[in-house]
Amino acid sequence: MIRRIAGVAASALVLALPLPGAAMAQEGQDDPAEDMPCVFGPRLPREAIIVNGSGLLSRPAGDAVQGGAILTDVDPGLGARVENRLRDEAGLVQFRRSDGRSAHPTSQGITLRGLGGNASSRALVTLDGIPQADPFGGWVAWSAYDAVNLGGILISRGGGSGADGPGALAGTIGLHSEMTDGAAASLAYGSRDSLDASASLGTDVGDGGQVTVDARYGRGDGFIPVMTGQRGAVDRAAPYEQGGVGIRLRFDAGDDSQIEASVRGFSDRRDRGTDFSASRVDGVDASVRFLHKPWGETQWLALAYVQLRDLESGFASVAAGRNSVAPALFQRVPATGLGARVELRPGIAAENPLRIGADWRRTTGRTEEDFFFSAGVPGRHRIAGGSSDTVGAFAEWTSGDADDGFLWTLSGRVDRWWLGDGYRLERNIAGPVITDLGFAARQGWERSGRAGVRWSVHDVALRAAAYRGWRLPTLNELYRPFRVGAEVTMANEMLKPERLWGGEVGIDWDRGDTKLSATLFANHLTNAIANVTLAPNLNQRQNLDAIDSKGIEVSAEQRIGLATLRATYTFTDAEVDASGGAATLDGRRPAQIAKHGGSVSVRSNGSGPFGGFATLRYVGKQNEDDLGLLELGDALTLDAGLSWRLAEAISIEARGENLFDELVPAAISAAGIVERATPRTLWVGARLSF
Repeated sequence: MIRRIAGVAASALVLALPLPGAAMAQEGQDDPAEDMPCVFGPRLPREAIIVNGSGLLSRPAGDAVQGGAILTDVDPGLGARVENRLRDEAGLVQFRRSDGRSAHPTSQGITLRGLGGNASSRALVTLDGIPQADPFGGWVAWSAYDAVNLGGILISRGGGSGADGPGALAGTIGLHSEMTDGAAASLAYGSRDSLDASASLGTDVGDGGQVTVDARYGRGDGFIPVMTGQRGAVDRAAPYEQGGVGIRLRFDAGDDSQIEASVRGFSDRRDRGTDFSASRVDGVDASVRFLHKPWGETQWLALAYVQLRDLESGFASVAAGRNSVAPALFQRVPATGLGARVELRPGIAAENPLRIGADWRRTTGRTEEDFFFSAGVPGRHRIAGGSSDTVGAFAEWTSGDADDGFLWTLSGRVDRWWLGDGYRLERNIAGPVITDLGFAARQGWERSGRAGVRWSVHDVALRAAAYRGWRLPTLNELYRPFRVGAEVTMANEMLKPERLWGGEVGIDWDRGDTKLSATLFANHLTNAIANVTLAPNLNQRQNLDAIDSKGIEVSAEQRIGLATLRATYTFTDAEVDASGGAATLDGRRPAQIAKHGGSVSVRSNGSGPFGGFATLRYVGKQNEDDLGLLELGDALTLDAGLSWRLAEAISIEARGENLFDELVPAAISAAGIVERATPRTLWVGARLSF
């Protein structure tokens, strides 16, 4: 599949994209970025079209009562990655500091506001309104989005609105695709023999139709994950090879109506830097939606989608001196996600203040594992899995537009969930069955909602919101035990849904070229799922009593001539509330959550021949484990790039990641072996557009 993807990308190499900060609008249209400042609590006209393919094509005004950010400078190609762009937003925490070129695919969950590190995402990630978490494990395949031509990312901090579906405990990260008009592509060469190629081709079809094809291919020899001084004879560079192709189609279906369809596939190959540690992820997504959106009249949407994932991964056992390595486990995880959604916005006095709708999501999956290797041959086999279904209905009323003097919003959602019969079977490959367990089906009801207000006077807006959200345990958390080195973690089929109560108050100041925002938040997450230490080298997934998290988020933005300076900072004070078997965790800080995080960036926004950016990013110290015995140090990194437009359609660019070559610890084992994130990486390339 990689070779096929590479062939498509190479044959489509008619190259490039706008310079950083260049206008995103098509000729004859307003630049949408003019009404989309990258600050918390953005002001956005209700009628503003964000990007093609983004649901009902307008951002709900009700989200203005909560902190958030709108990112329009999402530059594909030349080594840039969506997940690393999100790291610039302080408070967004990915389970590992390493990205999708070196992290294990199952470790890439994301959360906000200090709700605890977890490979299963506590934030809801969507692409054009479609949930993106892996159906089995809840992690996110970030490399899949590098092949999507994104027009923007909407970040809503804090859950509760319900319109996006369940699972948004910490907030929602909405990726929004954009139809290409013409041809664009890029080609770059980077450190460690890395290659990055992307291409998009879009054209009109018939009367009012559009079609876009996007492709991306990247590869590299990789770096040695284990830090210098701890390496042994078994450690080597960890190569990667990734690619994806997608096609999107839109055409008119009568007055004020459209049909949109998309199909995309991706393939991801990685290595963890030793023998027997290669992984493979293949995925295919397809969706179709019908939109009826007359201005000032009743609007409605109908959506259906399918999500297919297939993961294979090897795990290695490395000797204490790191001079020998043997296979420890081989895993395959096929999983499927299905879903549908309908939404209605009645026309009321030439407005659409009410949103009502319903949605359904089903996930099925299993893990198939070979382990207990001897002389390279597995001795035992395990299969475990199940299914889950969620059906929900929601309603939301918002009084006006985000730029009105006074706005209020009230929403509620009710969900019915089912966990199907789960199972776990273990047997000796050459012998009898060891374990044959079936887990009874369960079901229940959950409620969520949000209430908020925003009051604006001249350049200042005050806002407040309270919300409740929930998340169903993933099939991986419920049914799959696992082992890392000597550490064994047992599954727990009786895990309860996580539930969150939260609130925030904030202030926004917007005076043209100057924008400031601050938000105080407090969250109480009950039944928080965590790996709890029961005995030396023995853990189990359990529901903690709670995680309490409070803090402050600050952002500032200043436009200075042809450049924009932006800074973000988050302070998070999080603490575990635990009793019973988890009492040793009481009062401790959750794993993978730093107290301090922030970034400062400058980015060109002019239309001249030269452009560039620089981002200084800081992440504070954080614990690797639940007991706080293993600490990951803080890190300060610098990314920067320069571009030069040689002609209307041609530009060249140089950029670098982690230019200080800072050691960024991403993980630490019980034996003290430190895994690092991406070292200094340099790229040079060209972009063409027609």
